[in-house]
Amino acid sequence: MGSLEMEAKKDRETRIRERSALGKRRRWNMNKPLLIMFLPIAVFFILFKYVPMFGFVIAFKDYNFADGILHSPWVGFDNYRYLFQNPGTLGIIRNTLVLSTLSVFVGFPFPIILAILLNEVRRSWFKRWTQTLLYLPHFLNWVIVGGLVLMLFSIETGFVNNMLERLTGSTYPFLFKEGSWISIFVASGIWKGAGWSAIIYLAALTSIDPSLYEAAGMDGANKWKQIRHITLPSLMPTVILMFILSIGNVMDVGFDQVYVLQNSVVINVAEVISTWNFKVGLGSGQFSYATAMGLFESLIGLTLVLIVNAIARRSGRGLW
Repeated sequence: MGSLEMEAKKDRETRIRERSALGKRRRWNMNKPLLIMFLPIAVFFILFKYVPMFGFVIAFKDYNFADGILHSPWVGFDNYRYLFQNPGTLGIIRNTLVLSTLSVFVGFPFPIILAILLNEVRRSWFKRWTQTLLYLPHFLNWVIVGGLVLMLFSIETGFVNNMLERLTGSTYPFLFKEGSWISIFVASGIWKGAGWSAIIYLAALTSIDPSLYEAAGMDGANKWKQIRHITLPSLMPTVILMFILSIGNVMDVGFDQVYVLQNSVVINVAEVISTWNFKVGLGSGQFSYATAMGLFESLIGLTLVLIVNAIARRSGRGLW
């Protein structure tokens, strides 16, 4: 009996292994098209995201073209000592933090508000046209947006100043005053990106059970109460996810927007890490300093993401 039981057990184990192998082959065959489609994306990230990380080593070297990355002399943390002993570096970091923090915290609610408002629209033709108009700025290059800003706020030919001159008899240098320049910077970023970012929240709104709204309406809840007690709580996981991702870009204001809008008059508040890296790295050929600043920027962004995610995880809504 003992030998028969052992043989039966072995047969069962063999059948289990065969079924497992068959299941793996089936899953592989089912997922093969998806893996083939993912392959170019994986190659792109490996070649253009992970391989260039090797270049961060020049942040600790006195890099020159003749010796190359591998043979340039090591200088340790001398590049960072130079950066943080430079009185202008702290100002650049401050500007980056101020502009990015304003962009994140002031601009973050706008896509949520747009998504909720669009979700409440009942006329499909009006909803489609409104969505198209809101998404359109996302596809405009920052050079074009910068031209539109100049058309609006230029002292001599700007539409706003022309209207202001007719009403008050004087103009105002919006683009040459630090406070108004920062306001225009934040507002232009919101105008360009809010409509596109609202797509994610609109997708999240489609997953809300319509019966919740029907039950709330039967209980006498108006639209504001439905949004407050049903829509917003249902959006919170998506909101927290997007907030964590946006915090990761706090040190990355974006080169295009700042470079197009900045001028020498407001350079004290408009010079940020990305534009400084462009001028010092490509403009002056000091690649080691630019790389050191870029690595510092990346480490701060990673630290902020870890902190915000740890806080969100305490409420069970962390990214990982």
